[in-house]
Amino acid sequence: MLKSTVKRIIKSNTPRWIVLLIDLYIVCNTFIIAYLVRFNFNFDFDSSKLSVQLPIILVFSLISFLVVGSYKGIVRHTGFRDSLNIVFAAILLFSFLSGFVLLNREFKLIPFFTFPISILVIHFLLNTFFLVASRFVFKELFKLIFSDLHVDRRILIYGAGETGLLTYSVLRDIKENKVQIVGFIDDDKRKWGKRINGLKVYKYSNITPEFIKRKGISEIIIAFQDSSTSKLIAISDKLSLLPVNVKIVPHATSWIEGDLNPKQIKNVRIEDLLGRKPINLNNPIVENELKNKVILITGAAGSIGCEIARQVAICNYKKLILVDQSESPLYEIEQEFVQKEYQNFNAIVADVRSESRMKNVFEAYKPNIVFHAAAYKHVPLMENNPYEAVNVNVLGTKTIAELAIKHKTEKFVMISTDKAVNPTNVMGATKRLAEMMVSCLKEKGETKFITTRFGNVLGSNGSVIPLFKKQIEKGGPLTVTHHEITRYFMTIPEACQLVLEAGVMGEGGEIFVFDMGESVKIYDLAKNMIHLSGLNHPDDIKIDITGLRPGEKIYEELLGDGEKTKKTHHPKIMIAKVKPLNCDFIEDSLHDLCTHLRKSTNYEIVKKIKQIVPEFISNNSEFEKIDHE
Repeated sequence: MLKSTVKRIIKSNTPRWIVLLIDLYIVCNTFIIAYLVRFNFNFDFDSSKLSVQLPIILVFSLISFLVVGSYKGIVRHTGFRDSLNIVFAAILLFSFLSGFVLLNREFKLIPFFTFPISILVIHFLLNTFFLVASRFVFKELFKLIFSDLHVDRRILIYGAGETGLLTYSVLRDIKENKVQIVGFIDDDKRKWGKRINGLKVYKYSNITPEFIKRKGISEIIIAFQDSSTSKLIAISDKLSLLPVNVKIVPHATSWIEGDLNPKQIKNVRIEDLLGRKPINLNNPIVENELKNKVILITGAAGSIGCEIARQVAICNYKKLILVDQSESPLYEIEQEFVQKEYQNFNAIVADVRSESRMKNVFEAYKPNIVFHAAAYKHVPLMENNPYEAVNVNVLGTKTIAELAIKHKTEKFVMISTDKAVNPTNVMGATKRLAEMMVSCLKEKGETKFITTRFGNVLGSNGSVIPLFKKQIEKGGPLTVTHHEITRYFMTIPEACQLVLEAGVMGEGGEIFVFDMGESVKIYDLAKNMIHLSGLNHPDDIKIDITGLRPGEKIYEELLGDGEKTKKTHHPKIMIAKVKPLNCDFIEDSLHDLCTHLRKSTNYEIVKKIKQIVPEFISNNSEFEKIDHE
């Protein structure tokens, strides 16, 4: 009853005037204590002088506190800055009193206000200590009053650096959180066994299931920034084997107004491990490039195309044209834009393979910039359908590129793939053909042709993560084609932001490659997804190794043989230094391929592609025999 009454009384912030009165009371008492300390706790001084001195002390204290505003802080949230303000107020008070005492000695302004300066020095030190200490005492009392004896969660924080300490501070100071921080885990040997804020720092090898049970720990929060993908996956993999809930602190750039909110600390998702840094979509350089321009996006209903459209849609464009042959997904992106009240955009159902249809689109809208994302990209399907791969990825690109030249489009930005590098499959080889063709068009007109090349994106249609999620929902097993297979991953927003930025900096003819970070082992990815779903491998869900699919690589590459990169001003965008191309040979060969495409067999189509792209060596495919002819 008493506790609940006290809670109601001080539930709102303590009024500032009460804090000020308490500070003034402390200052008066420390002045008396300073006298006692100065005279070795003997009353060898005229105590009657205090009746004159204390009111003057009060006046100067009041002025000092009002000037600095040290009483304005919220006591229960007292931190370093509040303590600093108190120190400044104490320094100001010491300055006022010292100056007044010296003046009084000289001019005899007020009787009985003369005493040794040493008393003021002691007074300053006592003020600094007791005023700061009082804040923290009240802060702890407040926490004690508002906390219940029952603790819902006992937490370990993985990371004893700045982010870990901030996480500790946030969880400790929020009264709604009925949590207890048990300690820290850190990989730094120098911190092992030491204490931070009274809490022990453990090395991970000490964190066993028995330790978790003995300490009653229910959560471990991963709290550090800018760690490599492999390290995050390794840590998450280890922690997932413990009987605890694993959470993660988001990257600092996503904190609300620069402050971490406890609600932002959430369960670990696979996306957190593979791409943690949010992307800034408000890029003034990109916005300026797209300002008052007509932007055409092919494949606008696909994973990459629709995200490029979303990022372009927040810019001050003149007209946005969304082109895709897939009706339903295009309708969905159109309705999304309608609900967001985006203006001056058109969703057009059209096939990039249809020259006459695309000619009408170009003539109607005369785009300034084209982002060409339309492509067939599924490796096994295209391995069985070389005709369609060439028809869309090569002929479709050729159609759009030539229309861009004819209509004097300023820039043509093609979305390529890491599978175009030393291709082992038809899909990758056709994308490499498109790269070569676009590079040879750079001198054909005023249009600047730019190619962007990157790896897998998280959550794209047909990517491994959505597949794993569906398999987990069905109870497994998860299917991995090879135990050692690795892939590069990037978030869709990040990939599209880099596409836009590369498009801005491109001068024509470049192949931009993106820093994809470290490659990720798909088998480890599968295990992590099982653990993050609250299940165990292999007890709850198994992982089956199914064997490489036709045309599939074990390791992907971003650069071909003999290619190197040169840096740009953007840390994540490089320019590939590609081998010189024989454009006459490429043009003649492409003309021959396209002219006889309809009449050619799959074998003949692939054989012709290999002649144009000599680095195309089939893997786990029926077309391997062509390489041995």
